[in-house]
Amino acid sequence: MAINYPLALPTVTGVRSIELQATNAVAVSRSPFTFASQVHAYSGQMWSASLTLPPMKLTEARQWTAWLTALRGQYGTFLLGDTSCSQISGTATSAAVTGVAGDSTISVTMTGTILAGDMIQIGTSADATLHKVLVDQSGDGSLEIWPALRTERLDVALTLTNAQGVFRLASNDVAWSVDEASIYGISFSAQEVV
Repeated sequence: MAINYPLALPTVTGVRSIELQATNAVAVSRSPFTFASQVHAYSGQMWSASLTLPPMKLTEARQWTAWLTALRGQYGTFLLGDTSCSQISGTATSAAVTGVAGDSTISVTMTGTILAGDMIQIGTSADATLHKVLVDQSGDGSLEIWPALRTERLDVALTLTNAQGVFRLASNDVAWSVDEASIYGISFSAQEVV
């Protein structure tokens, strides 16, 4: 059976900890004489993540190490979201969005609410992008998101549970440790595919 990307995370164990980082491309220039600043925000916005898995025995570690190796370094991709936030806090059960590349305010059609801090997914599989909602929204209207859209979306359904985006390993090196009790330690870093 051929390996098809993006891969799903193995389900044999959960994730012990995840650190998500929202990176913005912003330049700041400060005068050495007056200390006055000039700030320019570029369009670059990207998620990064660092994951640590729980200590595990060989049976579980085999699945994780095979998965990591199957990514072939930075070549393969996988789906990842905030593992501690599987549901939105709002009441919406379905929603659709429309917007063009570069939009951070997009049009939403829905019944119910999506609240600031909720994680949503736009698109599916290799087209999936992970976004954080920045302002509460009730019913149809404008939805403020981060990061901004990278491609045009026309009436695309939102995924409101287990929202994920497409990521790749941050390095071509894959490593894990094994202690004297044959307990495996696995951690890795990833960056969103932009």
